[in-house]
Amino acid sequence: MSNDTFDLKRVKQLVELMKVNDLTDVEIKQGDWQITLRRNSQTAIVSGVPATVPVQIAPATPPPVAAPAEPTNTTSITSPMVGTFFAASSPDAPPFVKVGDTVTPEKTVCLIEAMKVYNEIQAECTGQIVAVLVKNGETVEFGKPLFRVATE
Repeated sequence: MSNDTFDLKRVKQLVELMKVNDLTDVEIKQGDWQITLRRNSQTAIVSGVPATVPVQIAPATPPPVAAPAEPTNTTSITSPMVGTFFAASSPDAPPFVKVGDTVTPEKTVCLIEAMKVYNEIQAECTGQIVAVLVKNGETVEFGKPLFRVATE
């Protein structure tokens, strides 16, 4: 990149590297230029002192699939912490729950890894899973909905 223009080809290369390496955020500063790319927001912003240019990025993967018709009496199972969501106890194990499964308050629905500790997350409600709202390996924030449950 020169100091007075940005190189769209280099931005496209950075986007491709983000996809290949499964990165969600990249920030690069060079001279007067600052480039911030975010995959989950579906847009990237290339900015610097000389100009601001938005660049559209297609999402890397489709969003998780929800059940076609969600009942009106639903509740969310939310993340009690910041960490990484895991749907199963190991990569080759089946998920703890999937759409259509019935859960009870004590049922483990996922793991959230925080600071190298895997925390079992329990449903804390009774009902049927109608939607899985996050992908395996996705970073979650405190309070982020993980599952939708049709309550009884």
